[in-house]
Amino acid sequence: MVLGLALTGLVVTLLLVSSGLTIVVPARGMAIFPLPMALLLFGWLRFRLAVNQRQRQWRDFFGHLLMFLTICLLGVLASYGVAARTTGFADPVLNRIDMALHFHWLAWYREVSAVPALQNLGIAAYACIYLSPVIILAQHARTQRIADARQFLLTFWFGAVLTILLFPLFPAEGPLAFLWHGRIPYMPTSALYQEQLIPALRAHRVHQIDLGALRGLVCAPSFHTVSAVIYMFAAWPLRQLRWPLLALNLAMLAATPIEGTHYLADMIAGSLVALVAILVVTVGLRTWSRQAGGG
Repeated sequence: MVLGLALTGLVVTLLLVSSGLTIVVPARGMAIFPLPMALLLFGWLRFRLAVNQRQRQWRDFFGHLLMFLTICLLGVLASYGVAARTTGFADPVLNRIDMALHFHWLAWYREVSAVPALQNLGIAAYACIYLSPVIILAQHARTQRIADARQFLLTFWFGAVLTILLFPLFPAEGPLAFLWHGRIPYMPTSALYQEQLIPALRAHRVHQIDLGALRGLVCAPSFHTVSAVIYMFAAWPLRQLRWPLLALNLAMLAATPIEGTHYLADMIAGSLVALVAILVVTVGLRTWSRQAGGG
C-alpha cells in the first residue's frame, strides 16, 4: 500500500507539473488535509513500536486513516490536472440518459430547494463520505482485522484510480449549470465549481491549487457513489455496524444528485466503477493468497 501510494503521488506530481499547477497551503487550508494528516502521522509514529494490544489498535487506526486521507488528497489533486486536459462537456449525453431512465433532476431540485429541512439533511448526509471510513477503520483496528482494513483501502484506491481514468470521457458542468436557468434558489454543496473551474483550467487561467479551497471536479463517474458502494461492501461483514452504515450511505446516495449536482447517469457509472473495483481486488487478493499458500 505504501509503495502504491508513493507511486501514485509521483504520477500526480508529474501530472500537476506538466499542467503548470502548483499547490499552496494557506493558513485556513491546514484544517482541510495537512493538519489532520500530520496529526495522524504523529499518532502512528507514537505507537509504531506497539508493545500491547491497545497500542497496536491505535497504531493501525492512525496508519490506515492516514492512508485513506492520502488517497483522497491525491485523487482530488489529480482531478485538477486531468480536468486541464479535457475538452467539451458531456452534459447533453448524460441528461439524455437520465431522460431515458425517467429521472427528472429539475423536479428533484425544485422539491429540495423548497424545503429547508431536506437541504440540511442532504448537506449532512453528503458530508458523510468522511465519516463511514473512520467508523470502518476504527472497527477493523479494534478487532485487529488488518487484512480487511487493507483490502478496504486497496479497493478504495482502485476505485479512485478508475474514476480519474474515466473522468476525461465524461467531463460535465453538472445538471445545475446545464439545466437550471435564472436565479438559483438553493446553492448545493458542489455549487457551480465544475462549470467555473474546468474551463479556467483548460485555458490555463488557474496556476495554483489552494488546499484550503479544494473542489470536486468529477461529474461522471460520481465518486460519492463509488465511495458509498465500497463503504457498504466493507460494512457488510461488520454485524454490529452493518445496518447503521448501510442507512448512512443510502442517505448519502439520496443526497448525491442535488448536493453533488450529479445526473443519475453519473451515479450509475459510479456504481459500476465500485463493483469493478470490488471484484478485481477481491478476486486478485484471493488468487494471490492461494498462490502464496500453495508455494
